[in-house]
Amino acid sequence: MDISAITKAWVAGWTVSRGTPSAVTEPWGYRIDVGLPRHVVRHVLPAPDAASVGALCARLTAPYSWLKVMAGPEEVEPWITEGWTVPDDPGFMMVKPLDPGARPAPPEGYARTTEVQDGVVRVRILAPDGALAARGQIAPTGSTAVADQIETDPAHRRRGLGANVMRTLEAAAAQAGATTGVLAATTDGRALYDSLGWHHRGPLTGIVRTGPEDD
Repeated sequence: MDISAITKAWVAGWTVSRGTPSAVTEPWGYRIDVGLPRHVVRHVLPAPDAASVGALCARLTAPYSWLKVMAGPEEVEPWITEGWTVPDDPGFMMVKPLDPGARPAPPEGYARTTEVQDGVVRVRILAPDGALAARGQIAPTGSTAVADQIETDPAHRRRGLGANVMRTLEAAAAQAGATTGVLAATTDGRALYDSLGWHHRGPLTGIVRTGPEDD
């Protein structure tokens, strides 16, 4: 998959995972009307340049409007205008062939639940005391599936829980008919995904229109 196809798959799966309206195709890429207080709208640009980013920065005046661009922060920062900032760590678009048989048993002492709701597979791993130790979800949309919101509680890290969640999600998505996984990794998360055979395909940078709470 090239970056355009990866971006299209990521957008489709992300909207399902987050329960937003479907993305609207725009000349620069995609618009998602997220509707959250600190994430009003998201514009995704698979082939960004100074002109397209600059035009959107000038056009979008609502606080907490976001751009997600397939370029590194060092390339993007000169393109943005006053009132916009790059708040996040660098992101990484990653892909992986999915294996329907890659579902391991939960670690000893932990319990795992899997549920499917509104097209999203959600996995939770519970500690012996019933507390949530790790979680994640994946949204299959045809031949691709987007993994999202993968988290491990700090008190339960380095026990293989994140890997267990990912393997379980990958298998569930493959059993639903997806053949390729797609995700946007953070700097902290990339080491886990590298260890599980995910492949880096390009940078991802978030840009946000600042609001009054940020002054």
